[in-house]
Amino acid sequence: MAIQGAPAPPPPLEGQIASISGLSSTGLAIPQDAGAASSSIMSSIFGDKALRKCSPYFQAGFGLMGVGVGLTVLRQGLVFGTTALRRRLLVSLEVNNKDRAYEWFLAWLAHNAQSASPSSSRRAESWLRSHQLSVETAVEQRSNGSSSVLFRLVAGPGTHWFKYGGAWMQMKRERETRSMQLMSGTPWETVTVTTLSRDRHLFSKLLAEARDLALRGQEGKLVIRTAWGIEWKPFGQPRRKRPLHSVVLDTGVSDKVEQDVKAFLQRRQWYADRGIPYRRGYLLHGPPGSGKTSYIQALAGSLSYDICLLNLSERGLGDDKLNHLLSNAPERSFILIEDVDAAFNKRVQTSEDGYQSSVTFSGFLNALDGVASGEERIIFMTTNHVEKLDPALIRPGRVDLSVLVDDASPTQARTLFTRFYGGSESVQQEVVERMGQQIEELTAKEIRKGRRISMAALQGLFIRSDAQDSVKTLPELFVERRT
Repeated sequence: MAIQGAPAPPPPLEGQIASISGLSSTGLAIPQDAGAASSSIMSSIFGDKALRKCSPYFQAGFGLMGVGVGLTVLRQGLVFGTTALRRRLLVSLEVNNKDRAYEWFLAWLAHNAQSASPSSSRRAESWLRSHQLSVETAVEQRSNGSSSVLFRLVAGPGTHWFKYGGAWMQMKRERETRSMQLMSGTPWETVTVTTLSRDRHLFSKLLAEARDLALRGQEGKLVIRTAWGIEWKPFGQPRRKRPLHSVVLDTGVSDKVEQDVKAFLQRRQWYADRGIPYRRGYLLHGPPGSGKTSYIQALAGSLSYDICLLNLSERGLGDDKLNHLLSNAPERSFILIEDVDAAFNKRVQTSEDGYQSSVTFSGFLNALDGVASGEERIIFMTTNHVEKLDPALIRPGRVDLSVLVDDASPTQARTLFTRFYGGSESVQQEVVERMGQQIEELTAKEIRKGRRISMAALQGLFIRSDAQDSVKTLPELFVERRT
């Protein structure tokens, strides 16, 4: 007998399962007729036997898809883990070829590779022999006109390994050939050095050592630079400094220029306080062979300055590039412009395509002291014909000091003779002094006759002859002075 109000007993387990199987994924009850209808539709399309036959293939496909998804996730996890581990354990240093340390580092690598060769008596650092090399050619031009070519093998584009400070380092040199530097036309290059993060302090030590090695090769020497596009590049190997007293000028000429340059270098603040652009221009004029360029070279060496040679007739040099070069000259350097009188006279074709220099006279004047011209520079100009120069070029502010470096005077001839032959074991000093007096008298006599001799001719005579022959041959070298 049922009791009124008592709860109904739960349905049997089979009924619960059946009721659950009749629910859709959305929780709505699906009529059994609908399930049967769908089953009948599938059966009518594929057939019962086909469904039972294809079910293993569907299961295998879903299994392969699951394996692929799992491998993809595993691969992504490995890449992420490797990247995170690399960032945590490794550190990289990048140096591009626009930085001065780039050439220093390559030179350091070449030096240590040579030191670590089997034929060397010492091994500065461990080095794995590289099969990817590049050559750098340097031309050394000597003052006597001769030259020599030096080849240096450096690490080429690729991967290299070396050991420094007890730590192995990987060096990659990469070159971008699809894009070039706009002005110079050289490809972009990058050197990337990688090592363990714990050894990152070795980078600064390595760069300092490379810098010291590069500067050690230039210590006590004069560096000549030339314009390469919009940059100043060293020309050949550093040259030995020439003593200032070895260039014999007329009395007072050398001291006048040297004292003026030194006074300018000591008055930087004086110029700034008065709002005057801190730059100085010099013009050395005189006949060929009088020692103008030699004196500038010796003066730069005595002041520990370098020389930047600027050719106004260079192909591709325009007013904008000229202004950029003058405004971005290296520190502690003289800018030397030789034969400035020939730069703007009778420009002729230098190639079959009818090329002519694109530097204009007005552009040159504006680069010297225009609104956009730079400061903190010293410019030396030389000419053999000062009368051909435009007055606008040699006015104060562009040429602050003009000095005549003339042919050999009697005093110069005697001084050069005694310096060449003085101290020789074959000729006593008293004899050299007496012969020097004869040289002075001969030179004065020829000058009174309207004849002249250059210092270059005297130097050539003293180099190839002994003291006695020089005295005898000297009158033959004088030429008529041009009016």
